[in-house]
Amino acid sequence: MQGSFRCGQDGRGARTSGSSKGSAVTRTRVDAAKLWETGKKDYRGAIKNGGHMLSYDVVEWGKPLQKAEKPTPKPTGTEVLLKLKYCGVCHSDVHIREGYFDLGGGKRFNMSDRGMHPPITLGHEPYGTVIAAGPDAKDAPVGKDRLVCPWIGCGQCVRCLEGMDNHCMAPRWIGIQRPGGYADHLLVPHPKYLVDAGGLDPAWAATLSCSGLTTYSAVSQLKPIPRDEWVMLLGAGGLGLMAIEMLKAIGHEKTISVDIDDAKLEVAKKEGAAATLNSRDPAAAKKLQQIAGGPLYGAVDLVGAADTASLALGALRKGGKLIVVGLYGGEIPVSLVLVVQRAWRIQGSSVGTVAELKEVIALARAGRIKPIPIEKRPLSEVSRTLDQLKAGQITGRVVAAIE
Repeated sequence: MQGSFRCGQDGRGARTSGSSKGSAVTRTRVDAAKLWETGKKDYRGAIKNGGHMLSYDVVEWGKPLQKAEKPTPKPTGTEVLLKLKYCGVCHSDVHIREGYFDLGGGKRFNMSDRGMHPPITLGHEPYGTVIAAGPDAKDAPVGKDRLVCPWIGCGQCVRCLEGMDNHCMAPRWIGIQRPGGYADHLLVPHPKYLVDAGGLDPAWAATLSCSGLTTYSAVSQLKPIPRDEWVMLLGAGGLGLMAIEMLKAIGHEKTISVDIDDAKLEVAKKEGAAATLNSRDPAAAKKLQQIAGGPLYGAVDLVGAADTASLALGALRKGGKLIVVGLYGGEIPVSLVLVVQRAWRIQGSSVGTVAELKEVIALARAGRIKPIPIEKRPLSEVSRTLDQLKAGQITGRVVAAIE
């Protein structure tokens, strides 16, 4: 995940409701009795007056998440309310919990300078059941399970009108500007951000809204990839493994997975990487050329550190492409003369669109991408999971299971 941070989370408490025709409860388009009669889960606790929800929040930058109870929000307008079942735990939340990103050169991108102030609820890979909808949420799939696309824009700018919410300069991203999925309930501003992922393992589906979408959008920017040329993937964590799947899905198999952890590289090999390389090897740059038989066509940097970006640029052929996705942080000196003479194309890739997420789900349903290793943990362990992600101790993905 990558993007801008302009405002604090805009969550709100439950509205006061009464028995009048215009009350919030009356206006909420949900028939709890009907759901109960058709064998659905009892949703009364989510919509009754005075109901409370649970979340795990950042209350102080750099500190463990804290359990919190708050009024369950009631949807108005086009909003929809979900009772969450799963939420992926993404490495980006390690940086957000710390309160900053490293811009390099001693500079920081501070969340507090962009209007984010604790307490905030992180989590941008939510999956759950739609249990209520506002009066203007047309065709809201109440009672149905849905994956949430969290990359929500202002809805009014040129980018948003083009369906490119992820490029909006006034974002309302779930888990960043809006309360996120490390909670048992979630308010989404419009049904258009709900994606049907039926037929897929819901825990895996949850990860597709960030790691799946992000890697699909990133590798798509390498197209068309010549079949006989090589692509390097820097980082063999959850994003790196998913990127292998995405490249295979678009028909490319000549991939080199690069990491500093031999155990992760072994998993990458099993997932389908044609070759692997430990970048701590003093001869790593030379070995890359040996594997590929010369300079590489492209690289996707899923770490986003000075060392990985430098290794990638040094390995590219003339006209090669470097797509930077990771947010580890830092900076590198780049010769403008070499950028011209070697015709390098260096591009950042920031998550993806609702349309692209639907394409990812279609690929998954068709069996063209397969689940990477996933571990389910209780929501109460999300802070420990972030600690382990920070320490590089997790292979594959962890998904919070929400009761």
